[in-house]
Formats: sequence, C-alpha cells, structure tokens
Amino acid sequence: MSEQTASEVAILGGGCFWCIEAVFLEARGVTLVESGYMGGHDDHPTYEAVCNGTTGHAEVVRLEFDPSVISYHDILEIFFTIHDPTTLNRQGNDVGTQYRSVVFTTSPGQDVVARKVMAEMALVWDAPLVTQVLPQETWFKAEAYHQNYFAQHPLQGYCAFVVAPKVVKFRNTFSDRLKA
Repeated sequence: MSEQTASEVAILGGGCFWCIEAVFLEARGVTLVESGYMGGHDDHPTYEAVCNGTTGHAEVVRLEFDPSVISYHDILEIFFTIHDPTTLNRQGNDVGTQYRSVVFTTSPGQDVVARKVMAEMALVWDAPLVTQVLPQETWFKAEAYHQNYFAQHPLQGYCAFVVAPKVVKFRNTFSDRLKA
C-alpha cells in the first residue's frame, strides 16, 4: 500500500480572483481551487459588498495542493509572476483594497517561505513589492457563479482581455508545471 501525502492549503489574493483561479486550475499538483474572500470585518461578505470596498475583504483563492508534486515555494513563484505585486490596492483597472496583493499563510513555515520568495522576486521587479503577508483569517467561499468563472465564460470581455493573458503567461513561463 502506498503512502499518501497530505494536501496543503495556500490562500492568495492578487486582483480579481477569476485571474488567479484560472491559472491555478491548470497547475500540476493543485487539486482544488476556490474563489472567496478573506481579511475583512464583515461576517457575511457578498460579492457586491466586497466590490464596494466596504467589508475590508480581499478577493482571494484558496488552493489545495499536493506538496509532493508542487511546493509552496513554486506556488508563490507562479503567483508573483502572474500578477503585479508592486501596485498598491490594484491590478490594472481593478482598484481598491479588495484587489490588494496578499498572501494569507496557514503556518509559521508558510510565512517563512512567503518572505523568502518575496525577497527573491524583489530582484525581478523594478519597483518595491507591496504584497502583504498575513496569517489566515476566516475564509468565505464566493458565490457559486464565481467558481471556475473563466472556464465557463472565456469569451466574456474581462475574461478575454484580462484573465486570458495571465493564463497564457502561466502556460508560457511554467510549461513544466502544467497539468497533463
């Protein structure tokens, strides 16, 4: 009988969750991707309230991954490559604290790795990284229509012009980490 590796969780926010979700759905070793909200003060956040910037939450994705296939370091390397971690509270035309660059860590070990990867990525970007590294807070899964959004709506304007280029960048940069 083979020994199974326990999955781990990563929680990342870098703009609209549709972008981050679409990329990680294609990453080898990632077994579950869910869009949701974290880091705010409202006990029942909705998409409308989060988008208005009144709840303090960030749009995030919660990933479950097999660390024997993909490391947390590799997940963060992908994350810091597919979004701009140098723009405070924005990604492109998406502006507000709900679109901030943030890594919510689930353990002290993840905190150490996140800060190490940020130091490595600081050498890649021309401006200082503004990504927050915070301990995880209460997770709120986003409404059902946000889950797997890009796959369901690839021709929708935002998906075609904002999400698709991030997916292409992932495929081109990390072709060795694509699901078979």
